[in-house]
Amino acid sequence: MKHLKYAVSLLVVLSFAFMFVGCATPPDAEKAAAKAAADAAVAAGAEKYAANDFGAAKSLWDKAESLMNEKKYKEAKQVYIDAKAAFEKAKGAVEAGKKAVVDEVNAAVSSLEDSWKNLEANAKKVEKSLKDKKDEWSADAKTIEEGLKAVKDMIASDPIGAKTKTAELKALIEKWDAAIKELPVAPAKTEKPKKK
Repeated sequence: MKHLKYAVSLLVVLSFAFMFVGCATPPDAEKAAAKAAADAAVAAGAEKYAANDFGAAKSLWDKAESLMNEKKYKEAKQVYIDAKAAFEKAKGAVEAGKKAVVDEVNAAVSSLEDSWKNLEANAKKVEKSLKDKKDEWSADAKTIEEGLKAVKDMIASDPIGAKTKTAELKALIEKWDAAIKELPVAPAKTEKPKKK
C-alpha cells in the first residue's frame, strides 16, 4: 500500500511536469507579428529616419531569437511582443525623422547658396590670378551650380541623399574658398585725372 501511494504521487507529479513541458510551444504567432512590424518599419524607412528606435527594436528581435534558440519560449514570447511594439514605434517616428532631415537640408542649401555667392564674388576679384586654375575652377563651378539644383530636386524624394550631396558641395566650396584666399587680389584700376 505504501508503494502504491508513492507511485500515485509520482504519477501526479510527472503528469503536471509533462503538462507544463507540453504547453511550452514556440511563440510562432508573436514572432510572425514582430516580423511583419519589422518589415513595415523597413518599408517606411525607419532604418534611415528613425535609426535609434529601429536599432532598439532590432536589439529586442535579436534577444527574442536568442531566447528561441535556448528554447525559452515563454520569455521569447514577451520579447517578441515588445519587439513588435518597438518596430511600430520606429515606423511611427519616420515622418518626424524625415521632416528633421528635410529641415536640416533646407538650412544647408540656404547656407551653401550664400557661400557660393560670396565665393563667386571673391573669384571675380582674383580672376587674373586664377588663370592657371581656370579650367578646374570652371568645372567645379559648374558642379556646384548643378549640385545645388540637384539637391533642391532631391529634398522631397531622398532627403538623406540630398544631405550627403550638400556635404560634398560644402567641401568643394570650402576648397575653393581657401584657394582663393591664398591668391593675390589685383589692384583696383584708378582713373587718371583728365587734363584741363
